[in-house]
Amino acid sequence: MHFSEWHPLMKRFENYLKVHKSLSPLTVRNYMTDIKPLHEYALQNKLEDFKSLERYVLRGYLSWLVSLGYVRSSIMRKVSTLRIFLRWLTKENIIDHDPLPRQGVMKREIRLPRFLSKEEIYKLLQSPDTSKSLGIRDRAILELLYATGLRVSEINKLNVVDIDLGTCELRVLGKGMKQRSVLMGISARDALELYLKEVRPNLECKDSYKALFLNRYGTRLSSRSIQQKIRYYSTKAALRDGIHTHTLRHSFATHMLDGGADLRIVQDLLGHSSPGTTQIYTHVTQSKAKEVYLSAHPKATIHKIKN
Repeated sequence: MHFSEWHPLMKRFENYLKVHKSLSPLTVRNYMTDIKPLHEYALQNKLEDFKSLERYVLRGYLSWLVSLGYVRSSIMRKVSTLRIFLRWLTKENIIDHDPLPRQGVMKREIRLPRFLSKEEIYKLLQSPDTSKSLGIRDRAILELLYATGLRVSEINKLNVVDIDLGTCELRVLGKGMKQRSVLMGISARDALELYLKEVRPNLECKDSYKALFLNRYGTRLSSRSIQQKIRYYSTKAALRDGIHTHTLRHSFATHMLDGGADLRIVQDLLGHSSPGTTQIYTHVTQSKAKEVYLSAHPKATIHKIKN
């Protein structure tokens, strides 16, 4: 198959990601964006057939991405998408083999996830104006995000029937269409109960279906709207820049481990398929412990030893 057939092939690949991989629309869109530079590189270098994507060509592609100014984390994400694309091309018999080596393409930097302190979380949760109905709704969203560590796509998909206020449990549909049970605390339950009793009935309309969080028009609140609200309230609470929904997920995991929670339990609550993914949060707690130690212990540094 020639690169001139790129666009119809992309339609097939997009359908594969949606139907067979069961990825969220946002993830599919990100994957399609990540694979797009490959087409531009192929045109610039006059690559005709997909079978020309040999290892040395892909090394040139990665070098080209670096020359364009892409940061390492962005290139690593594109490599991850490229792996999925090449495996799919192999499965579809468009190429004979996957030319990308399993390891050693680029060494990933360990970047510790950013999280909020408990004081910052308190400021954020207090920022919605609960004298207004949409403020009550937004407070419930913030409380639930922090109490459960859910992804924004998981919050977006929640239906009323997924909530059990009596047992403080939620039934969540996560990545790969996998269901799991998640717990929430009393604060989140109370905020959610107030929203369900006093606000949602007034927003509900014939198009509401069973969606938990509704917008002012009575339809399901989008993931993008939830993300925008996090940014809005973090600014209102005078927090640092770059706060998003995943920051609350990181904060949930870090605070759980700081409080003595077992790593495997946190893994289950987050919906991670591998404990290695959750392990990054132990680096965060260790890093914080080292910071506290160096600032608090009288003989932790040379400077403090000297009188």
